[in-house]
Amino acid sequence: MFSFKIDQKITVELIQQHQKEELFELVDSNRQHLRPWLLWVDKRKTPDDFEPIIKMWIHNYAENNGFDAGIRYDGKLIGMVCLHFIDWKNSSTSIGYFLAENMQGKGIITKTVCVLLKYLFEEINLNRVEIQCAVNNEKSRTIPEKLGFQKEGIKRQGQWLYDHFEDLVTYSLLKSDWKKFK
Repeated sequence: MFSFKIDQKITVELIQQHQKEELFELVDSNRQHLRPWLLWVDKRKTPDDFEPIIKMWIHNYAENNGFDAGIRYDGKLIGMVCLHFIDWKNSSTSIGYFLAENMQGKGIITKTVCVLLKYLFEEINLNRVEIQCAVNNEKSRTIPEKLGFQKEGIKRQGQWLYDHFEDLVTYSLLKSDWKKFK
């Protein structure tokens, strides 16, 4: 099974079917926190709603096409980090993440993304990584800014979210930037 040890307390591992209840509980207990930024939150009303999604995540990983993994802190599921579709031809991908509200401000996502970047640039030799965030999601935007990503621009009304469009900001980090930054 895919697993990364980030530090003594933080690990990242693929979500498996037997963890659908735990994942549902994480999402359900953080609905108000996640809903302003993630359209899929309202679509996950029971643990069984995660079953086909987890199956797709496992398939994507098996096909060497990214992953969706749980972030654990002292063994407890507290968030997720996702490596979206890998464009092998152009040696690029994008990262997404979310974290339980009560776990914010501890550097968990920053540390996790930093270790993931090392893997992406040094182990599988990608050249470009993107992170997109809603313009108004300041906490999410802090991560790429801390890690030396460059702001490329705003995708105006780039995401439909329930009843309105959200502008998205795109950040990128190149392998050459990473070498200078680390």
